[in-house]
Amino acid sequence: MKVLIVGASRGIGLEFVRQYRADGAEVTATARDAAGLERLRALGATALQLDVVDAASASGLGWQIEGAGFDVAIVNAGVVGARRPVLEPPTADDFDLVMRTNVLGPMRVVPQVAEALAPGAKLAVLSSRMGSIGGRTGTSNWLYRASKAALNSVLKDAALTLGDRAHCVALHPGWVRTDMGGAGADLDVATSVAGMRRVIAGLGADPGTGPGTDAERGMFRNHDGATIPW
Repeated sequence: MKVLIVGASRGIGLEFVRQYRADGAEVTATARDAAGLERLRALGATALQLDVVDAASASGLGWQIEGAGFDVAIVNAGVVGARRPVLEPPTADDFDLVMRTNVLGPMRVVPQVAEALAPGAKLAVLSSRMGSIGGRTGTSNWLYRASKAALNSVLKDAALTLGDRAHCVALHPGWVRTDMGGAGADLDVATSVAGMRRVIAGLGADPGTGPGTDAERGMFRNHDGATIPW
């Protein structure tokens, strides 16, 4: 199996690399800095330097993965940004950082990743339940919520465009104990990633749910496989 992880220097992305490598997968993964690249190489991954916020860096991904034929591709890069209550406008700098990382970044890399997928591959983006509009009950950190709702739209459009070429899913990892999630979160990173890997592996397993069918033209799933409303 050939796997690509975009945004894998630490936390959830690094754990995806660790688990797929433990299962013998051939993994290509990206990180922004030298320390992150070294962590990836230590796990036996092919490490590529990539900063999705930087246009020049992002534009260089395509030629590095051209013709790779990935069976699984996961776009994980993201930030939380400054936490502000609803109706308190974000600063321009906060808005730019969060939206450029969580939305513009995937819009830059997903088209390049799509060209490097094997037929019937699985494409996942790391979203959040906080981006759900249909299932929303809370209002905290409305900038982050807006960015993940926008990311879900990006994933849905990619799924409609790719049709039967790939299974596409937006994944909620749960509240995970990482630098982003904090020490008080519900899940350890290994449990979260193991669950998401099961969801990814199961895509297309049910009859009538091939990548080109209505059932799989973009899905939003929890780490345990439960469907989340858009």
